Amino acid sequence: MYVRSLVEKTGFIVSFERQVAAGDRSVLAACVVALLFGLLVLMVIAGLTIGPSGSSLSGVFRYIGALLFGAEIAERERLIIESIRLPRVVLGILVGASLAVSGAVMQGLFRNPLADPGIVGVSAGAGLGAIVVIVLGETVVLGAIVAALGIFAIPVAAFFGALAITLILYRLSTIGGETSVATLLLGGIAIAAFAGALTGILVYLADDVQLRELTFWGLGSLSGATWSKCASAAPIIVFALLFTPLLAKGLNALAMGETVAHHLGIPVQRFKNVAIFAVAGATGAAVAVSGGIGFVGIVVPHLLRLAIGPDNRFLLPASALLGASLLLVCDAICRTIVAPAELPIGIITAFIGAPFFLWLLMGRRGILGG
Repeated sequence: MYVRSLVEKTGFIVSFERQVAAGDRSVLAACVVALLFGLLVLMVIAGLTIGPSGSSLSGVFRYIGALLFGAEIAERERLIIESIRLPRVVLGILVGASLAVSGAVMQGLFRNPLADPGIVGVSAGAGLGAIVVIVLGETVVLGAIVAALGIFAIPVAAFFGALAITLILYRLSTIGGETSVATLLLGGIAIAAFAGALTGILVYLADDVQLRELTFWGLGSLSGATWSKCASAAPIIVFALLFTPLLAKGLNALAMGETVAHHLGIPVQRFKNVAIFAVAGATGAAVAVSGGIGFVGIVVPHLLRLAIGPDNRFLLPASALLGASLLLVCDAICRTIVAPAELPIGIITAFIGAPFFLWLLMGRRGILGG
């Protein structure tokens, strides 16, 4: 009891001193979260407006008026918004928020700034699980399981693929409660390469229709968004996103080390297991419906830490909002830059995220010795 009391007081004093030195940014963080919510609303309106079909901003407002007040709207305009653009916007919000929050949770869990579902191979594991169902879903072995799961078959398979990779990576990189960043990165590269090899075998076995789908899916895209696809991923992603704010206290405690977190009353091992399941669920469901979209989980949390600090009480919801907005912006670019054709969204996020990752790595040259 005395040790716990001492640690609590010491932790409070350290936290207080840091806040005094750097300025308490909780008010700023709350304001940033509110601004990010407003930004997301604007991005949703933009996402419903932008596209080659000709529906305009006025058409979006007419649609909103029709929903709220029963105003008249052309059937073509309603069809474009309800069946094409709205599911795409909803899917973009779900995927962007899940990838950004997963990155923030992984960085807090592993206590290093380079953890990200795409970089360390978690997305590759999710992709492998999804591709197994796409290619082998009609075989005798998997046919009955896929039929029983219905539209949830691919997200569930992606979840277990992401979970397996995350658990392996955690076991490899964590020794005695300390995570080696070098092992995390190199192990992630090796695991992703192995998952890629298995994926290559499955692609070789795929027929022409499956091959075309897998090629475009592997680059990441929201173009195939439908309400059924949203429904298949939404339960897992929404549950994970609603649950992750409950991890904020534990992640803040882990930042001071596992011993301190234990003395502060955090059941460390159980907490890690729950966090890993949440990351695997969110990442797996996102990859299952959108394909390989990288770097969202490393860019968004870092930008927010620069602005509002590392307090996960604000960082996690802010990551969800900014991640969703970022993906909607990238999707708008994909739809307009080569219109009427469309770029895979994974190309845009990699174009933005890869230089950011290199900048982060160059700024922390000594980190690979950890």
